Amino acid sequence: MVIILFAMIIFLVIINVFQYLSRRKLKQNLYEISGKLSDIIKYETSEKVLMPTDQQAIQQLLIQINRLLDFNQKVIADYVKTKDSLRKLISNMSHDLKTPLTVILGYVEKLKLNEMITEEEKKVLMVRLHEKVLNLTGLLNQFFDLVKIESDDYVIPLSKLSLNEVCRKNVLEFYDLLLAKGLQVEVDIPDQHLYILGNEDALNRIFNNLISNSIRYGSDGGVFGLTLREGDGAVSVEIWDRGKGIAEIHQERVFDRLYTLDDARNPKFQGSGLGLSISKRLTEEMKGTIHLYSKPYEKTSFTCIFKQITY
Repeated sequence: MVIILFAMIIFLVIINVFQYLSRRKLKQNLYEISGKLSDIIKYETSEKVLMPTDQQAIQQLLIQINRLLDFNQKVIADYVKTKDSLRKLISNMSHDLKTPLTVILGYVEKLKLNEMITEEEKKVLMVRLHEKVLNLTGLLNQFFDLVKIESDDYVIPLSKLSLNEVCRKNVLEFYDLLLAKGLQVEVDIPDQHLYILGNEDALNRIFNNLISNSIRYGSDGGVFGLTLREGDGAVSVEIWDRGKGIAEIHQERVFDRLYTLDDARNPKFQGSGLGLSISKRLTEEMKGTIHLYSKPYEKTSFTCIFKQITY
């Protein structure tokens, strides 16, 4: 009996010692985790909290802490990216507003101060002034449209639409201009109706922008094309030309807000850098995607892909 009692006492002592050492180790681990977190916050590093331990509770805590640190790094990276994007947006917007405003001011001052100009010269200046004001108004409208489209509460109503009719309508609107440019027109639209859930106004805006861009920048290829096809449960609209295309260095950024190619800075082309951004966002609002392919003087195309509906 004495032996059993003595054994129980020893067992309890061992348990108490083990619990004491375990609590001490846990306390040391927690202090070490706290110190590492403090250093990460103080020096703003992207390190993780790493610690060899066989305690499952500490292991789970480290996993969650490192997940939180990863999320924090992503938030910081997104903030820096957004801040940089906003800075570039303001810089580009300032440039694109300053140029037409300077020209408008020049025309106004010439009309106001120069009493020697003829009535015919005044008419010419007024026409140019009117064009610049319209360009400026169009740029501002596009900018505010993009802001509205990118807002979280922006929703466009969707309904069943035949892409065949929308494509035909948009090509017909540009047909006279295409012929005036001397372009060969190649349109491939099947007789069978291909339906999607879309918004006709949004589609018209997308195709209007893509077609006008193709005419503006791809006319040197002598061909304009639009192809409507189906496959793998999707419907695609490809608008293409055989012009000089878009250099590979620019291809990943053409959909960025206010990103323009060198040609778009040429007054002859008057690109705003907003049309493709708006087209991309509107396409995404209709659960679609838009893709660019460009090989100079062979084929440059923008392809919009939407989910096909058959009901």
